[in-house]
Amino acid sequence: MTLDELLDRLNKFFNTSGAADIDGVFQFILKDSEDFWIAVKNGDKEIGKGSYDAPSVTVTTSLPVLVGVLDGSVNGMQAFMTGKVKAKGNVLLAQKMSSIFLIA
Repeated sequence: MTLDELLDRLNKFFNTSGAADIDGVFQFILKDSEDFWIAVKNGDKEIGKGSYDAPSVTVTTSLPVLVGVLDGSVNGMQAFMTGKVKAKGNVLLAQKMSSIFLIA
């Protein structure tokens, strides 16, 4: 999956009810693709490529691992514990990624 395909799926399968009480910005640093961010507030989202000035959490990983975490084929906690996913900032927010962004 390419980054553009992932972003299309994130737009299409965004879980508004799961994001109803979320207020934060996810910055994704991808080792093998472009960086992007998702701002989530009160069940809505905005997605952009590049860097966000002050994200709530910064997640560093590869595109295939991120896709796996978001589609459920990769256990996010296991990926974090083995260093395939690194999070800086609000790590509790990072743990909510798979319930907000369902890309099945």
